[in-house]
Amino acid sequence: MDYNNYYLLVNYGLPILGVLITAIAQIFINISYSKYRRVPITKKITGLETARTILDANGLKDVKVNLVSGNLTDHYDPRNKTVNLSRDIYEGYSIASVSVAAHECGHAIQDKENYAFLRIRASLVPLVNFSSKFGYIVVLIGLLFNIIGLAKFGIILLLAILLFQLVTLPVEFNASRRAGKQLSSLNILETYEESASKTMLISAAFTYVASLASTLLQILRLALIVIGRDDD
Repeated sequence: MDYNNYYLLVNYGLPILGVLITAIAQIFINISYSKYRRVPITKKITGLETARTILDANGLKDVKVNLVSGNLTDHYDPRNKTVNLSRDIYEGYSIASVSVAAHECGHAIQDKENYAFLRIRASLVPLVNFSSKFGYIVVLIGLLFNIIGLAKFGIILLLAILLFQLVTLPVEFNASRRAGKQLSSLNILETYEESASKTMLISAAFTYVASLASTLLQILRLALIVIGRDDD
């Protein structure tokens, strides 16, 4: 690759591609969520009722369901064993509301069953927190002062973020599969509503694929810069 093509790839190609992937994924989930949050389910069961039904049916009566502020801030917290739902999900009875609530309960079931990838992801959190805070700084310092070894070490730190996001994929897709099974087996959704819920869950899960791709491109760009500096 000649210098001009290399320059264009590193400084324009990879950053633009990363932005496009992230933007497309975000647009996709926003469209999907906006569509299905306006589609009520036949049984008029709210996200709270959905979560409580799934948790109780799986022997998780001790797991609390909390209302949290924000939009799409829904998550399961394994530290205090709580399913946390935003207001639209908590109070709503749409396809989106019950699907998101069921997905978070999927994580609670994973926790109960000691799902391997969930445990691996949890073990990576301290390293990822450190890498997120200092990885880019270490790379920048290494490049500014032409300490290539330090810059390479920064790249290694950033790979921990990539590993975390890679491990996140099976966690999220598995939680979505569990959610679909629970919504069906507990008769929360009618049969004709299940395909819409599946579409909603898949679109949400693929945002993690986009995040992984975007992070990979960022690290690749930095690695090419470091390699290029090392060859000078």
